[in-house]
Amino acid sequence: AQQAGTPLSNQEYRQFFKFLRITLQASTACHLRELYGCQNSLVQTLDKYENHGVIPQGPVCSETPGHPFFPNFCTFSFYRCIKKKYFLKV
Repeated sequence: AQQAGTPLSNQEYRQFFKFLRITLQASTACHLRELYGCQNSLVQTLDKYENHGVIPQGPVCSETPGHPFFPNFCTFSFYRCIKKKYFLKV
């Protein structure tokens, strides 16, 4: 079992976005995030699923060249949506 709050493995990410393609699609999930923000219950459910049940608190470090630090998971997720880089990991 993965530790709560850690990002999904590559295989889990494939399953995560496969699910989104079937039901919502990643772009739709990003649109929901843009419209309703990170406090929306559906957006929070997706964020929790992506991080093994816990939305990370505090600063987020990423593997993104030029953007190694985000103040929180919400900002990191918005960045991924804007850049359409859904598989960036923390």
